[in-house]
Amino acid sequence: MTTPVPFPDFRQVYDHFDQPITALDCGSLCAPYNPHGIPFCCDICVAVPATYHTEWDYLKTRTNLWHSYRGDECPGELTNPGTLEQETPSHMCLLACLGPQACERPYRSISCRQFPFFPYLTADDCFIGLAYNWDFEHACWVLSHLDQVSQVFRQEFIQTYDALLFDIPQDYDSYYDLSEEMRDAFSKMGRKIPILHRDGNDYLLDPETDALTQVDARDLPRFGPYRSEMAPPTGAE
Repeated sequence: MTTPVPFPDFRQVYDHFDQPITALDCGSLCAPYNPHGIPFCCDICVAVPATYHTEWDYLKTRTNLWHSYRGDECPGELTNPGTLEQETPSHMCLLACLGPQACERPYRSISCRQFPFFPYLTADDCFIGLAYNWDFEHACWVLSHLDQVSQVFRQEFIQTYDALLFDIPQDYDSYYDLSEEMRDAFSKMGRKIPILHRDGNDYLLDPETDALTQVDARDLPRFGPYRSEMAPPTGAE
């Protein structure tokens, strides 16, 4: 049984969460490292987008970009959608799009707009800023170049999730659990968590205590094929 989620006008939500993550086309920077030749974030073989049920109701009446996830979208790889659905919060559903070549940017889902970030909630229930899905560290160019994330994107992200976490308690619970999972994972790895804070600065967070240490994002580690890359062009935000 799905859980209905009341929600404001999705067009308004999308219009206020529309800025690209960086001034660079980061998809073109990661695609060469993807065997499928497309950005990892747009590859259904890598990540399956989840949307609110009410968001899907909005999208399917306005665009043919999306369809319900079937599990046969990844070439040569069949997936049982029921398995992923069991891992998906009940107030959300899984979708697939026609691919980056057919993208209609005004109808990107909220999950597309936020990827690879999520709202980080401290153990004492404070939404302090952006953390990221660490499973994508070796794939996503942005996660090796957090200094390139624009302040405008950060502000729009925070404003959007200030509203979502208030309006949708199920979302708050899901992201609290994900933040706790990240603390456990980074504690086991002996690492601190990079946080793009709502105050505009960047920090490393101690997963044991949530204590913050301010850092320069340019000094944060790079991963996978991005370790040996040259610095981004001068003038990029």
